[in-house]
Amino acid sequence: MASPEARRSPACGPADSFAERRARMVETQICARGVQDPRVLAAMARVPREAFVPELTRQLAYDDSPLPIGCDQTISQPYIVAVMIEALQLKGGERVLEIGAGSGYAAAVLAEIAGTVVTIERVAALAERARTTLADLSIRNVEVREGDGSRGCRERAPFDAIVVAAGGPQVPDSLKAQLATGGRLVMPVGADQLTQKLVRVTRAADGQFVTEDLTDVRFVPLIGAEGWSAADVEPTGAPQ
Repeated sequence: MASPEARRSPACGPADSFAERRARMVETQICARGVQDPRVLAAMARVPREAFVPELTRQLAYDDSPLPIGCDQTISQPYIVAVMIEALQLKGGERVLEIGAGSGYAAAVLAEIAGTVVTIERVAALAERARTTLADLSIRNVEVREGDGSRGCRERAPFDAIVVAAGGPQVPDSLKAQLATGGRLVMPVGADQLTQKLVRVTRAADGQFVTEDLTDVRFVPLIGAEGWSAADVEPTGAPQ
């Protein structure tokens, strides 16, 4: 999914390996734009993004842009993945909930830092593909579920961090209720489906929620009982 400031990565020659392109991505697309968390940078440097995109677009895996993955969905722009994960302020070993598994790429990056990741995808074909890719990469601390992500995963709550890879009209109450004390939730929120503000919600010790605006973004809509209804969704959208 592409940020408002999206730009193409430096051209890669045919002889460049995916590992070389990945290292260049971290340096020029992520670190150079201000992402500083060493855990996030190391995780982005380890996860092979090429494994999460279709064969036809594999050579574009490290471009500075989202890429289609089928079912009208995309794999997010690497920079946006890094920004959202850094905003969770993970220290290592946390229980994390991701809404919108997509290809499974962001879950794989989260799994490099967190102890356990539960990721929910409403599109069955994408959930199964993500599950297979993660298994092929021997990533064992991610559980892929199919269902309505706007409701979260109450039976596995509370979560130390929740990240939502789709934009909703507001932060779902179910997700806020599933945050542990001190937990952070990062999500795009907007009154329409074309533009959103990336927000971070922190659950304070007194049970109150503190909201911060982080940056302008544009994501596909969060469809579900506590998001947008399928009937309200525009036919197309430019996801991050």
